[in-house]
Amino acid sequence: MGNNPADRPFFPRPWLQREPGQLIGRGHPAGDFLEAYRWRLLDEQPGLLRVRAHLPDHVKNPRGQLFGGFTPTYVDLVALLTVRAGQPREGWKTWLATTSMRLDYFEPIVGPEFVIESKLVKARGRTRAVETRFYDPEDTLAVFAFTLIREMPLDRVLGDG
Repeated sequence: MGNNPADRPFFPRPWLQREPGQLIGRGHPAGDFLEAYRWRLLDEQPGLLRVRAHLPDHVKNPRGQLFGGFTPTYVDLVALLTVRAGQPREGWKTWLATTSMRLDYFEPIVGPEFVIESKLVKARGRTRAVETRFYDPEDTLAVFAFTLIREMPLDRVLGDG
């Protein structure tokens, strides 16, 4: 594939269309599952996101807490968007691939809302390092995560091929 924009692969991304105060619009598979289109954007700067997220019933465990297995889905989505924070969305010309993620759980998330704060702490070459924190309604640190993300060309062949 050449440098001509017409030669680049096209991926429809309806979630890039968002209303004021929204982090992400509808149409993203993980975002729609988490109902991220309902989250309120509290702050967005280059390399920094702060959102007020809600806790849908379908991600709760039988005790009414965020099921631990869904926590990385929140982290992954927010970390990827943190790498792009503060950039014009039509300018996103690369694919982001999560290569590593570590989570520490300190307190249960019981909602109905909680705050997610995410910061790009290092960018070197194609690697991005992001810290993500979840705070409960009392502003107590509930989850800490560290994610490594790799920036990839859109035309890169996937798999071993």
